[in-house]
Amino acid sequence: MPSLKQIKRRITGVKSTAQITRAMKMVAAAKLKRTQTNMERSRPYSRRLSELIAALAAHTDASLHPLLAVRPPERVGVVAVTSDRGLCGSFNANICRRTQRVLREHESATVELFTIGRKGYDFFRKRGVRIHKHFPGVFHELEFSQAAAIGAGIVDLYTSGDFDRIYLVYNEFKNAIQQRIIAEQLLPVDTSGILHTARSTEFVYEPSPEAVLDKLLPLFVNIKIWHVLLESYAAEQGARMSAMENATDNATELLSDLSLQYNKARQAAITKELLEIVGGAEGLK
Repeated sequence: MPSLKQIKRRITGVKSTAQITRAMKMVAAAKLKRTQTNMERSRPYSRRLSELIAALAAHTDASLHPLLAVRPPERVGVVAVTSDRGLCGSFNANICRRTQRVLREHESATVELFTIGRKGYDFFRKRGVRIHKHFPGVFHELEFSQAAAIGAGIVDLYTSGDFDRIYLVYNEFKNAIQQRIIAEQLLPVDTSGILHTARSTEFVYEPSPEAVLDKLLPLFVNIKIWHVLLESYAAEQGARMSAMENATDNATELLSDLSLQYNKARQAAITKELLEIVGGAEGLK
């Protein structure tokens, strides 16, 4: 059985750990609230922009637009969005496993990886996966300019013919304790599954639907990446808050067990001392 000193030292360590996890849960909750507000504000804009592009694409020849034209997927790019930090449960592990599945689904093509977040970069670099580009420090100060820079780079690679298909793999925020892994096509922009209210209404576009699409499609890619970054960051904070809450609960339960063990050991030590005193007194008679 451990000594009283060892048990007391362990109780002190567990108390310190519980204080840290409790503080990290509060910080994650504050970040989640702020990010969730920005995410919910971006959703209506992203949805309406998708509907507008779908309406425009219905009146134009998709093959005339580089971001709509479908090519044989000979070179495929996969954008994996993970976090820069750990201590968020299975958040990053689930994304990495889903990304590996997407890579296996396109083994017949040349597949290269884009990583957003240090955890995904470290995971795939250690396994020898070819990483075309890594975007570091995105979540340190999350701003739209970062999403626009990433989107512009991906659009240039796609329009120049370096890639024929681009996929996104990320965590979609459902609530503070639930996330959903999404693997979807980013380029070419697929408008077939987008419901839009303008389908039955004829509009006059100036200067032309094609010219409007030329301006809106790169913007759509930037907005999509921005929305994905917000979703992923909110999901990360939710996962971290849940993980830290579980860690705090486990520490509290462990403290209860250690306190009981400490009291038992203390009572045993007192009983042993009393027995020694009684035995010594009996020996002097």
